[in-house]
Amino acid sequence: MSNQGNRAPAVPRSPVPALPRSRLLSRKARSTVIAYLFLAPALGLLAVFTFYPVIFGTILSLFEYDVLNPPKYVGLQQFQRLWGDRYFWIAITNSAKYVLVVPVIQLGSILLAVLVNRQLRGIKAFRAAYYIPVITSWPVVGIMWSWMYDQQGIVNYVLQALQTIERPIPWLSHPTITLYAVMFVTMWKGLGWYMVIYLAGLQSIPTEYEEAAMIDGASRARVFWRVTVPLLRPYILLASLVSTMAAVKVFEEIFVMTRGGPFFSTYTMFMYIFDEAFQELNMGYASALAVVLAAVILVFSVVNFRVFRRGGLEWY
Repeated sequence: MSNQGNRAPAVPRSPVPALPRSRLLSRKARSTVIAYLFLAPALGLLAVFTFYPVIFGTILSLFEYDVLNPPKYVGLQQFQRLWGDRYFWIAITNSAKYVLVVPVIQLGSILLAVLVNRQLRGIKAFRAAYYIPVITSWPVVGIMWSWMYDQQGIVNYVLQALQTIERPIPWLSHPTITLYAVMFVTMWKGLGWYMVIYLAGLQSIPTEYEEAAMIDGASRARVFWRVTVPLLRPYILLASLVSTMAAVKVFEEIFVMTRGGPFFSTYTMFMYIFDEAFQELNMGYASALAVVLAAVILVFSVVNFRVFRRGGLEWY
């Protein structure tokens, strides 16, 4: 027997009134204005300290300007002068060599992050100890390592005590090894910074991926290279970009430890720009050098993007 007759009559629902189009647009415009108001402080700082210097420096590279006299337009003569400038080629070569520290510091940071990612007693103290060099200023680090690299310093003392060397090595006065000695200091100071980046990446990876790979028979080393590292690609890209830019425009450690010597063996692009701008007052030529340095950084950035843009998981 049907009980349809016992049903209560359906109450018709009143339609939801649609907002007028003008009101929707005004709400969207209000949201856009609020968003730009929040962005305004950051955009203002970028405009003053990034966009304006880049535009002004690029324009200044077309002028001959020594601060004391009015700027004189010379076109591309500043860039033509670079081809015959031996100091430019020395500086660009040393800056390119400095990029060799990037893969070493990235691999070391990843392995260090894997080490401190373990849940062990006192592991937080180890993390803090590895990060202390990051927050130490470059003048302090440079002076400390200059003492340690001295021929009577602790580095030579330890190596002689271990019978690794027979006589003290002039770490900061030998043209062949000085650049690499300074590169080691850069690596030592930067390990903790990139370790934190990779540690954040490791802690964001679900444990199910590694567990599934190990259940399928993959070894720990294979899980690391085929599962963990591919999942760290975004972090590797970020850290590699930052590290590459820092390596190409290295300045503080060179200025504190060697001042570009001996015999220009540690003379980098940023050091050359500093000398031309503030020692020789050749602002136009220094701007041309800065434009070339920016182009080199752009090339290295594009290479980084092309290398790390592809993702994917491959266990076998």
